[in-house]
Amino acid sequence: MAPSLSNPSNLSINPFSPSPPPSLHHPCRRNRFRLSPNISAMRLSSAVAHQHQVFDKRGYACNGLGLESIVLYREMSSFGLKGDNFTYPFVLKACGDMMSVEIGMKVHCEVIIMGLEFDVYVGNSLVTMYSRFGDMGSSRMAFNRMPERDMTSWNTLISGYAKNGEAAEALMAFTLMGNFGLKADCASLLGVLSACAELAALKQAKQIHCFAIRNGVGYATNSVVNSLIDVYCDSNFIAGARKLFESIIEKDAVTWNSLISGYICNGDSLESLKLFVQMVSDGVKLDVVTFIAVLGACSEITALQFGKSVHSLIERKGFAMHTIVATALVDMYAKCGSLGCSFQVFRDMPAKNLVSLSAMIKGFGIHGKGREAIAVFNEMKLKGIKPDEVSFTSVLSACSHAGLVDEGLQIFDEMRAEYGISPGIKQYSCMVDLLGRAGRLNEAYEFIINMEIEPNFDVWAALLSACRAHHNIELAEVAAKNAFHLKPQGFGPYVMLSSMYAAEKKWEDVERVRRMVRNIGEKKPPGCSFVELDKVIYQFLVGDKSHPQSKAIYDKLEELRRRLKEIGYVPDTRSVFYNVEEDVKEKMLWDHSERLAIAFALINTAPGMCIRITKNLRVCGDCHAVIKHISKLTGREIIMRDAHRFHHFSNGLCSCGDFW
Repeated sequence: MAPSLSNPSNLSINPFSPSPPPSLHHPCRRNRFRLSPNISAMRLSSAVAHQHQVFDKRGYACNGLGLESIVLYREMSSFGLKGDNFTYPFVLKACGDMMSVEIGMKVHCEVIIMGLEFDVYVGNSLVTMYSRFGDMGSSRMAFNRMPERDMTSWNTLISGYAKNGEAAEALMAFTLMGNFGLKADCASLLGVLSACAELAALKQAKQIHCFAIRNGVGYATNSVVNSLIDVYCDSNFIAGARKLFESIIEKDAVTWNSLISGYICNGDSLESLKLFVQMVSDGVKLDVVTFIAVLGACSEITALQFGKSVHSLIERKGFAMHTIVATALVDMYAKCGSLGCSFQVFRDMPAKNLVSLSAMIKGFGIHGKGREAIAVFNEMKLKGIKPDEVSFTSVLSACSHAGLVDEGLQIFDEMRAEYGISPGIKQYSCMVDLLGRAGRLNEAYEFIINMEIEPNFDVWAALLSACRAHHNIELAEVAAKNAFHLKPQGFGPYVMLSSMYAAEKKWEDVERVRRMVRNIGEKKPPGCSFVELDKVIYQFLVGDKSHPQSKAIYDKLEELRRRLKEIGYVPDTRSVFYNVEEDVKEKMLWDHSERLAIAFALINTAPGMCIRITKNLRVCGDCHAVIKHISKLTGREIIMRDAHRFHHFSNGLCSCGDFW
């Protein structure tokens, strides 16, 4: 008896599966057009016409012409010709391709009337069609009613679960398939590995890996191997992904792309760029996915010079006119601090869509160019492109960074009034940030209390950040308490609250917050800054002395420290939340990673050259003040991207207006 999936909540065996009419599975059933000698000429003509209709429907359905296939099926029915178990799979495929739920259900009814529901080919087509509709309940029901199931039946169900976000059910179906003695093939493994990736199910992925090795499944085309690399990367098992990658003799572009993307997702964009260089050196054919991934890596670590080289390669390979690649270039240049190049690529794009327009809005926003962001947002509306949630998030964030409170409130109201979009948590977070940055803390708090949806961690964290900027410790405690409750492992609120207590010299409260951090087992990520020189990216950690030029770097910092004191600089040690002597606090500040990166750049670049650095954390108040002074003393423009936004330092001033 075939296994059944009769329980909607799990996979189980149904001993009452219906038995099919014997004739439906007769071995001679495929030979439908073998005619008896005494058949009339009219019936012969009808049979031949029927055969032609079947072939026509198959041609339409298999070539993406679903509507034509369905129209032809209706025309066939109008001539009194009945469908069979060769006809209906193509019609059902067409319904699934067109997402024609109503027509698909009508065809299903006709299948039942014709007594073909229990045919394995028709049954598989029904399972596929309903999974395409996203209706896994009906897909599972069609599967349950099949008295006989082949590998296609199981693979279709597993794949359907995985594609519709029901990864746990896909894993259970895969397990049940094995329990009934069916040996998984390549399609089975691809479906279940997709589910493993969604669940980050490392243990199950390793088991599947062992099965694939023992049985040689999926290694002929690297398909299973590539999926395994994806799962390992999604499960933060990057070492296993790299080992598997190195074991492959014939790597295809998908293999390279999977590991490059994996390094980026695991926070090692530098290694992903090294891998890309090796990929180019080995002569592997590059594709759109490759360029999008690499441009994303450049964005993460502000590798502008490297990104420009990739841009040149994109043009040589003929990918510059791809809207998706051009959009990635817009994003890369903006995140690398070259807003001019970003806008130039944007303007030269042959066709702009919702994604590219949103990318440009976001680019202007992170550079504090709120009015320019609003101008692109208005351009979007003039083009007749309806903004979506991402567009509204980008423009509201831009208003927040630029202090455009009235404009932001107006755009927020437009979401529902003009476009019928109910604000989501990201838009609410932007509004709290907008009001908080402007110092309207009570309004921001009232806004949270009156939200139509439950505020999440990000909303309270935005209010806490604003409280720190405006030194409102009472409201900060309220925001922090809610943030701790929603996300105990979220490290940021602990740091912000602790720094506020330290600024007020409330050392007992500082120690209390530290104990909370120790109890949850979290550690603050170390400060890390990147700077690029001659297409080489250099990384500096806080207090880093590993660089060959370390002595020269610290000598340069000491020189800057002396010169700053001569012009009246006084260290702001409030951001050091340790109860130690002031001179020790000052020393700790001068070990910050962004200062090391700037000193290194000053030593190794020509006078007047712009310096670009990226920091993984929010820049502290004293570093912000020091970099302003350095820009004036050295006559350099210093562009820094921290965890929140861009800062353009020039002649002693910063584009953020000292609020970030």
